[in-house]
Amino acid sequence: MNIISKLFKKNSDVAENSTKGSVEEFVSLIRVYYQAVMAVNLGVTNLNILADMALFKRMLKIPTQNNKLGIAEKSRVRKVLMQDYGLDESFFKEIDASVKKNCKNQNDIKTYFFMFQGFCNDLFSLMGNLMQWKFRFSMLVKKLLHNMTQKTIHDILTKSEWKEISVQKAAWSIRKYAETLGYSEQWITEFVYNVVLLAKEDNKRELKKNKE
Repeated sequence: MNIISKLFKKNSDVAENSTKGSVEEFVSLIRVYYQAVMAVNLGVTNLNILADMALFKRMLKIPTQNNKLGIAEKSRVRKVLMQDYGLDESFFKEIDASVKKNCKNQNDIKTYFFMFQGFCNDLFSLMGNLMQWKFRFSMLVKKLLHNMTQKTIHDILTKSEWKEISVQKAAWSIRKYAETLGYSEQWITEFVYNVVLLAKEDNKRELKKNKE
């Protein structure tokens, strides 16, 4: 599950080269939403420190609303994520609350992204370990994949004992991250489900391309 290695990559070139409906596109759009929320909350005026939002703004030619960065960009990217990926309002409300809780000033932006990257790396690494065979089987039915993802997330966040010490340590780390970031079991499930589903689609496209 090394697909997450690019998640909070500083370079924003991945957004321009990503395929529609790919992990890269989804991750880039999520980054844009985070940065738009930060821009609004913290009154950011230097667009250069929000590279992904700057690229999104330029590509879609989004005018600045009320002379304040982030307002129009936040609305536009949320609409795209809801329409193209089926995310609901509660998903974005949790991001809003998480950023508000952890970002009190502009110096906190890098710290937040570093913490979120650590959370994602641990989470997807453990998910890949726990659901390796289930991912292959359940891709036949999206609902089954969602249910299995939900159950595994629930175990990670609630199960007190694991057979392997490494798994238990990873689960504790993820719980600590989730608590600090303020993300619920439901939010984590939706996030992981979308990334895994898109990763499988990316893999299919790659295999098809290699056969041609």
